[in-house]
Amino acid sequence: MTKHDSSNPHSRPAAAQHEEHAPEQELIPVRSVALGLLVMIVIFAALAVFGILKRSHESTVLAKTTEQLALPSVIALPVKPGAALDSFVLPGNVTAYTDSPIYAQATGYLAHWYYDIGAHVSKGALLAVISAPELDQQVAQAQADLITAQTNAKNARVQAQRYQGLVGSAAVSQFDTDTFVTQEAATASAVKSAQANLDRLKALQAYEKIYAPFDGVVTARNVDTGQLITANSTQEIFHMQALSTLRVYTNVPQIYSASVKRGEKIPLTFPEYPGRTFTGTLVRTADAIDPASRTLLVEVDVDNRAGQLLPGAQAQVHFKAAAIGNTFIVPASSLIFRHEGLRIGTVVNGNVAHLVPITIGEDDGATVQVTSGLNAEDKVIQDPPDSLIDGEKVYVEGANAQAGNQPMNQTAGGK
Repeated sequence: MTKHDSSNPHSRPAAAQHEEHAPEQELIPVRSVALGLLVMIVIFAALAVFGILKRSHESTVLAKTTEQLALPSVIALPVKPGAALDSFVLPGNVTAYTDSPIYAQATGYLAHWYYDIGAHVSKGALLAVISAPELDQQVAQAQADLITAQTNAKNARVQAQRYQGLVGSAAVSQFDTDTFVTQEAATASAVKSAQANLDRLKALQAYEKIYAPFDGVVTARNVDTGQLITANSTQEIFHMQALSTLRVYTNVPQIYSASVKRGEKIPLTFPEYPGRTFTGTLVRTADAIDPASRTLLVEVDVDNRAGQLLPGAQAQVHFKAAAIGNTFIVPASSLIFRHEGLRIGTVVNGNVAHLVPITIGEDDGATVQVTSGLNAEDKVIQDPPDSLIDGEKVYVEGANAQAGNQPMNQTAGGK
């Protein structure tokens, strides 16, 4: 049996050598597992941090978007400069110089009418006749009562004179004389009363005939033959208007009120006569500014003896005034009506609403001339919401809005 030298490692058995290297080989998998776990922890930590940062960013974006969406959304455009005007045009209402409804003062049936609508009549022309037989009988009765009263008064006067002649000779008593004198005075008063009653009924009887109160045109006939007419009712029998001269009323803005003068000639135009101008005369003003509209009511009279113009029409009244500079044109929809006065919304500091008090001039319905309150650099809010308040933040749209020929770029928050 051969002996192994223990001092020579190469002479050791293979099993012994394997046992010495086993611990070192076991450490290699443990280190690999630890390294893998560390890598996974780092990855999970990075994913967690990334998720947290992503959610924080999304929350910030959501909050910012929500805040922007909560703001009123408006469109703000630069104001359009208007020319310095030395004239202005206002709408005017054309009315007849004299306009009168005609009512009945007698009760009865319409016996006949003589003029229809469009008829030109002179003052005093008979328009219609009312048949009132009951009133006629009252007049006849009043005449008979007057005759009776006159007869009684005459008899009382004779008796009084007779007794006054006899009382001096003591042929009659003073008491009887005083009685007949009193009776004379009473019957004389009865005559006056009967006469007044007869005059009253005759005056009513005169209303059975309806006459034209002035020279003019019959513009309405609201009754026909046989119709029952009631005195003092609101039923209009005829309507008449004097058309030889027409009145044109218009409201001049306060800013121009000092420019209108009585007696000046005022050009008038009418849509039914394109290209033609009529001339009127400013005859009177209200001499007071209407506090509700801040306007001055004026009257322009125009000669219409040719009958070309009609009452009830609308005229364009052309005024001349001192030139006013720095005027701007804005849409009528941008006006804000508040209890404290007329306002326009503008945008300042990029996204802050500012309500500006203004004074308007000419108004054509679609656009309005602003004579004071705005500057050239102002941006006016179009169609402002009713709830808009001064100092409120707004979301400004209109990235393609034009400022003259220059583009005006605006985004939310004025950035």
